[in-house]
Amino acid sequence: MSQLNTPELPGSESFTNATAAVERLIALYDGATNFLCDQFLSAMEDGQTPTARVRAFYPEIRFTTTTHAKIDSRLSYGHVSAPGTYATTVTRPDLFRSYLITQIQLLIKHHDQPVTIGLSDTPMPVHFAVASRPGLTVPQEGAAQFPLRDIFDVPDLKTTNDDIVNGTYSSTDGIAPLALFTAQRVDYSLARLAHYTATSPEHFQNHVLFTNYQFYVTEFEAFARVQLADPDSDYISFVSTGDVEITDSNTNIPPTSKTPQMPTYHLKRKDGNGITLVNIGVGPSNAKTATDHIAVLRPHAWLMVGHCAGLRNTQALGDFVLAHAYLREDHVLDDDLPVWVPIPALAEMQVALEEAVAQETGLSGYDLKRIMRTGTVATHDNRNWELRDHSGPVQRLSQSRAVALDMESATIAANGYRFRVPYGTLLCVSDKPLHGELKLPGMASDFYRTQVSRHLQIGINAMERLREMPEGRLHSRKLRSFDETAFL
Repeated sequence: MSQLNTPELPGSESFTNATAAVERLIALYDGATNFLCDQFLSAMEDGQTPTARVRAFYPEIRFTTTTHAKIDSRLSYGHVSAPGTYATTVTRPDLFRSYLITQIQLLIKHHDQPVTIGLSDTPMPVHFAVASRPGLTVPQEGAAQFPLRDIFDVPDLKTTNDDIVNGTYSSTDGIAPLALFTAQRVDYSLARLAHYTATSPEHFQNHVLFTNYQFYVTEFEAFARVQLADPDSDYISFVSTGDVEITDSNTNIPPTSKTPQMPTYHLKRKDGNGITLVNIGVGPSNAKTATDHIAVLRPHAWLMVGHCAGLRNTQALGDFVLAHAYLREDHVLDDDLPVWVPIPALAEMQVALEEAVAQETGLSGYDLKRIMRTGTVATHDNRNWELRDHSGPVQRLSQSRAVALDMESATIAANGYRFRVPYGTLLCVSDKPLHGELKLPGMASDFYRTQVSRHLQIGINAMERLREMPEGRLHSRKLRSFDETAFL
């Protein structure tokens, strides 16, 4: 099929105003998606094979500089490292409007050069285009009257991989990446987020808490209702699974007909700097899946607040563990981030967490050590590791100086490192299997009643402290490689 049916959209244009540049991105994206949706609906209703291939393209941001810019060495993003041409495809510019304006503003400011907004040469898959219209879905292969891929472009896995973030990207045309994710990669993750969490990406906030127990969800909803009842609170609404959003603290939330794999809840602020809680369940695979997709939203920070096994005899049930290092035996990221890559603790996260523990417990200084240990957290992929011969795993745990073990924390931290998202871990000891204190029903119930609320409040407190930090201070240069993208 030699004919090509494409929309008539504006050509490339240079901008020195970031807001105007993003408005053009929105216009190009809307034009492309509306065209594809209309053509798709027409083809489905007619039942006839279109006579021309239907194609629209993602919009693109392109930037060229011929000189090295003198940049404040404290800045970790917002500039390119060398003269050249840089570009990135863009999807959902409406969703990323604030983020894109900030990134483009910094680029223009630091290099005193315009950005060029136009169409890329990357086709937009019809599956992602129709996602913009509620109730419109692409049928399974073979369900239409004609082979869908003969007429429309479909997702291309070659452009949805993580070669940029993994540092394995190699340009074939001399154009370097401007952002960490391509448009197709972002579209793929937005679709996955809606599927796994049963909430729309629009609701996600800039500060994300991960937990591995449903008990935290109950406490989070209770905290949210208190905030909604407070006229002085900056939180404006609470979103539950199924996109049920309430603004009144007394509004009942109906039960969902189907519980998603990773139930997610959002305590929202107008500026997006609220708090999202994701119950990832148990295991490193879930932890990787959640962070793989949330990363495209470019959150300011994410934090693990879950339960762990205490490994030291001096620990007591209910004690806290602040991770300053990770023993990675989860294996799910080995192909993306080799185990020899160190995962450093981030000072800003560590300070916020320690100050939050001190405030919520009333302890400080040396007294804080009574209920909180700072040390290595080991993450394992075998939930029943303690049933194996102890000469292997226990010896490694001892040699690593680990103080706690779980199945998610190192995965979340490692993916935070990989995706340049500030990360932290504060766990609560719920059992001590090496010392005969197992997680039995009676013990667990008493423990959950007394500790979950405090632990969650510490996590919220830490996130609120991070939110008050001056812009740019949180995003550490520790997370940036030699040759980084300009966009955060």
